[in-house]
Amino acid sequence: MTNRARPPASAARLRILVPEELRHFLPARRRRPARDPDGMPCPYDGAASLGHVVQSLGVPLTEVSRLRADGEPVPAAYRPPDGARIELSPVPRPQPLPPTAPSPPRFVLDVHLGALARRLRLLGVDTAYRNDAADPELVEQAAAERRILLTQDRGLLLRRALWLGAYVRGSRPDEQLTDVLERFAPPLAPWTRCPACNGMLVPVPKEEIAEQLPPGTRRTYDTFTRCTACGHLYWPGAHHSRLAARVAAARRVSGDGSAPRDGSGNSPGRDAR
Repeated sequence: MTNRARPPASAARLRILVPEELRHFLPARRRRPARDPDGMPCPYDGAASLGHVVQSLGVPLTEVSRLRADGEPVPAAYRPPDGARIELSPVPRPQPLPPTAPSPPRFVLDVHLGALARRLRLLGVDTAYRNDAADPELVEQAAAERRILLTQDRGLLLRRALWLGAYVRGSRPDEQLTDVLERFAPPLAPWTRCPACNGMLVPVPKEEIAEQLPPGTRRTYDTFTRCTACGHLYWPGAHHSRLAARVAAARRVSGDGSAPRDGSGNSPGRDAR
């Protein structure tokens, strides 16, 4: 009697239900809504954690608030059985932060989000940014200073050492700002931070800095603030109306109708776009 070779066992497979809010992270061929209400099929080796499986699809865990396997909440380290039905839930808005997160939240932005950094600083939100920061530096700074890393680079969000991060939606800076305000709801204190360096602004008497001012500015303006970190001077310059409109729009998004903390509303004497 001859031995017959056993047929290969069928490969393990999961069914993963990805909500609309997270589908743009998937490869293009998988972005269409699944016809099967139980989700799209996903090969599974039976050994990887559920978190690894989800991220291998392109969905950063920073964008997922909850994982369920066959209806039960499970951690990212969970190893599901063959055939399990997996459900992903997007982060709620506003997003609750870990107990170890500073309040109010503070941020660090990657090199591609400079315009967003200036807008956040204009609103008084503590925002670290350098246009030459390398990815490992950003991850290290986020952990050391307990800052939320904002980026549109999914590779950054997939790094194991990342303490807390978020994918920023929108192609334009104003769209990105709305996304951050809706997701994290930071309290606003417009005109209190330096858009150039994130330092705090304090009022400064005109007579103290008169010699540093252009003649036209010296004649026209009387209210000034100065950055305590870089020394840059601010006053209600030619761009003030545009910046004030930007502040007003941000307040509408955040539901903040309060007046500026310092009451001056000083804007940079140079273009702060």
